[in-house]
Amino acid sequence: MGRQATVLLLFFLQIATSQPQTRGDWDIHSFHVNTTVTCRYAITVITSHVFNRNDNSTEIDFHVKIPKRAFISKFRMTIDGRIYDGVVKPKEEARQQYNTAVSRGQSGGLVSAVGRTLEDFKTSVSVAAHSKVTFELTYEELLQRRLGNYELLINAQPGQPVKDFKIDVSLYEKPGINFLQVEGSLATNDLGSAITKSHVDEKAWVKFYPTQDQQITCDGCGENGLSGDLKIIFDVERPHSKGDIREYGGFFVHYFAPTGLPRIPKNVVFVVDQSGSMAGKKIEQTRTALLKILGDLAEDDHFGLICFDDRISPWKRELVRATEQNLEKAKEFVRTITERGATDINAAVLEGVKMIKKSHKEDAASILILLTDGDPTSGETRPERIQSNVREAIGKRFPLYCLGFGFDVNFEFLQKMAQENDGVARRIYEESDAALQLKGFYEEVAVPLLTSVQMSYRGAANLTQTSFSYYYNGSEIVVAGQITDINDFSTEVIGISTDSKVTYSGVEPIDDDKLPAEMSGFENFLQRLWACLKVKQLLEKELVLTGEEKEALRKEALDLSLKYSFVTPLTSMVVTKPEGEDSQVANKPKEGDKSADDAEREYRKSITFLSKTSFTKKGKVMRMLHEGKYVFHLLKYILGL
Repeated sequence: MGRQATVLLLFFLQIATSQPQTRGDWDIHSFHVNTTVTCRYAITVITSHVFNRNDNSTEIDFHVKIPKRAFISKFRMTIDGRIYDGVVKPKEEARQQYNTAVSRGQSGGLVSAVGRTLEDFKTSVSVAAHSKVTFELTYEELLQRRLGNYELLINAQPGQPVKDFKIDVSLYEKPGINFLQVEGSLATNDLGSAITKSHVDEKAWVKFYPTQDQQITCDGCGENGLSGDLKIIFDVERPHSKGDIREYGGFFVHYFAPTGLPRIPKNVVFVVDQSGSMAGKKIEQTRTALLKILGDLAEDDHFGLICFDDRISPWKRELVRATEQNLEKAKEFVRTITERGATDINAAVLEGVKMIKKSHKEDAASILILLTDGDPTSGETRPERIQSNVREAIGKRFPLYCLGFGFDVNFEFLQKMAQENDGVARRIYEESDAALQLKGFYEEVAVPLLTSVQMSYRGAANLTQTSFSYYYNGSEIVVAGQITDINDFSTEVIGISTDSKVTYSGVEPIDDDKLPAEMSGFENFLQRLWACLKVKQLLEKELVLTGEEKEALRKEALDLSLKYSFVTPLTSMVVTKPEGEDSQVANKPKEGDKSADDAEREYRKSITFLSKTSFTKKGKVMRMLHEGKYVFHLLKYILGL
């Protein structure tokens, strides 16, 4: 026990010394967030002016949160009139500086994942006595339409009450803005009076100017000021079902979200993990979500339920119609789902594919949804082999959506498997609203309106993705590209609605030649929108390729990232500092990367668990090890299990 006790003691000492430090004697004179949105492309600039009122030089922090889907494109520090700009480089080129910082015990990366929607950007710099520093961070993102809305998320937590605190949001959408609302923790009753919004035709403005007193007295506020989110939710007018095309500076973007189409009946199979690691809240929330989802199925839908651990337990061997009687029986089955056994993902997904194929109807849209929280630990356990089996079985006939529950799941494995089969992977976070997250995802794919959508363009080149398996109600298909001949430019969209082909053509591009004053300085915004969307799609496609094709796509994505100074998974921003201070590196974290804070929380949870677990329950710990819970590898060593 001596070695074990020593290791455990050192472990707790490490936690104790990793607590965040408190702010020093410096004042934030102003904190401004300025966001401009046009063509659903948002450019946000955060500017903070800080004064060191100490008689000595002081380390001053800059800490903000940005949306996960955004790319950082600029970072600048201005100290005593001297400018220090971040420079975007290939990740390998910046790796040496990163490794040097880490080897010295410093924070090498400035960006880390935090929660379900945000990433942390943190840096610091030494500022001389009674001197000022200005931090300026710019990030860009293409807003996605989900369930009929766009959502712009802005986080603010300056760390202290600020006299000059402003958030300004300007929206300019040529088709017109049909509604605008503001939500989020910063839009509560205490701070509601600090918000003003206005909306005139194609323009809208949101301003958030809280007083210092409000930043101290509001719920959750205090000496550290306010900390929370503003959510600006809006949608645009859609006068034409054939879509809306904007053209500017030789580039175009086509937004396609037709209305008035009949819903296509669904064949949907839910493949649900009930292995031992789903015990507790996970299985409870899964049952709750499934009960709500079943209640939303239409009578002309067909559905199936498959539960799995190391055994496959289908409710029925084939799809059944979503009649009231069948749904009630299915709900009874869902209420009996309990955790047990290991995790045979391969057999479970293949059973789901078999069920859809057996009952496939040409006039229906087939969808396979997998929910799991662990790695494959039973049956076929090699991820590459499972992906190959599933890809071969589905054969591009219908999409597979993979929902990864919690942080212990191998998310990259699910992501690749989904993308290889025209679906997407989504992480479900282990929080109180996990059931709502599950239901929310289902609602996004609940109403298919078109299948096999093909977008074609004459007089254009360098197009983003033009082929889509499905168009769902409340979503939007976006294609961008470069116009090569404006006089010959034309579009055609073909899709399948129920059992007939529909065609949309003749969309005329509208030139945004007179941008409002708010857009000054962003003259190339449509070109940047194209580049942002292109890079994201290249990175997704690159994930499922190998060999020369993979390298070619990586190079194209890297070249675009460098050209437009985007911090992406292929690039890093080297942040230079005054002489005598080490540079830092800003990386784009991949989904599933853990920050030090995340790891610390996991370790604390593990210690708490073991403190309540007697050594007669080693079997439970070993089962968790078998289920791929990596934290317990450390504990296995500590406790000598």
